[in-house]
Amino acid sequence: MTREGQFRNPSGCAIAAAISRDGRRFSADRIIKSMIPMHDRSNGLGGGFAGYGIYPKYRDFYAFHLFYDHRQARREVEEYLKERYEIVLSEEIPTRKIPEITDEPIIWRYFLAPLRSVLRSAQLDEKEFTARAVMHINTVIDGAYVFSSGKNMGAFKAVGFPEDVGRFYQLETYEGYAWTSHGRYPTNTPGWWGGSHPFALLDYTVVHNGEISSYDANRRFIEMFGYKCTLQTDTEVMAYIADFLMRRKGMTPEEMAEIIAAPFWSTIDRKRDEDKARLTYLRTVFSSLLMTGPFSIVVGYTGGLMALNDRLKLRSMVAAERDDMVYIASEETAVRIMEPQVDRIWSPSGGEPVIVRVKDGAY
Repeated sequence: MTREGQFRNPSGCAIAAAISRDGRRFSADRIIKSMIPMHDRSNGLGGGFAGYGIYPKYRDFYAFHLFYDHRQARREVEEYLKERYEIVLSEEIPTRKIPEITDEPIIWRYFLAPLRSVLRSAQLDEKEFTARAVMHINTVIDGAYVFSSGKNMGAFKAVGFPEDVGRFYQLETYEGYAWTSHGRYPTNTPGWWGGSHPFALLDYTVVHNGEISSYDANRRFIEMFGYKCTLQTDTEVMAYIADFLMRRKGMTPEEMAEIIAAPFWSTIDRKRDEDKARLTYLRTVFSSLLMTGPFSIVVGYTGGLMALNDRLKLRSMVAAERDDMVYIASEETAVRIMEPQVDRIWSPSGGEPVIVRVKDGAY
């Protein structure tokens, strides 16, 4: 019988990220290796990665990554897509057979361009049109799940330890200017392929260590705007909140951080009048998007990353810099695997976002 103290689970789950401010593309091998020293933060029930800048040849097309439970689901999805998109490429995502990853679904990807005639008829911009298509597939078509849907980026995830997931998807053959990764230790939600991190909608991705105790309030608010939470885990709502605030509301990552990890009222009261008015407005209008409970997250988006702790810093996270590179991880050892010699390393305070932007045009 396993007794307390005979295993290591320091707050569960592992996150890591790396980004080049200059937009230099680098192999995923670096981010895969970062997960090895954090192996015991996971239990083999979920791992995944997201890469940005990985599809330069198809950079102008939406890259849909899908899990299918059966061929009928694939037929239904492809019929749905053909009515709305030009399918530029349809193919199975390359994987390698390894004993550590089993029971895999059908894993497919499409590069898509919305049909202009359909867009005009729907009277939607292409991002909203595509977000609605993702929601339709995930909620209406049985046995199909879109787990990535942005341009020139992609998420890759599975049931397994993250270092094995990286080998399974042959991620060492991909290059991107930013990568995020996650090793899962589910506590009160099931371990299944769709429930692994990252969670994504369009180009927004989230990896998360912790638990969102405000999930029900967050979910009820976001579902009023057409989002549907169906994946049996609290982290899913974060991806939709990022899309809602940054794409639909046009907010900056800084403003998003001031909403989901809003300062305490006592802190707001001590601010200068201008800052006090802004923070009071955000906390009042978007009170249902305040996230409570322990968390550390990395939000990826085209051209940048944002890392954030909860206000009390109940989950560990460190950040480091070397030249144009910025590294983020649950543990310093993971950073040192990616870059042994750093110029600066620090532990961000609770509620203090670390926001990294790539040079304009570099990606």
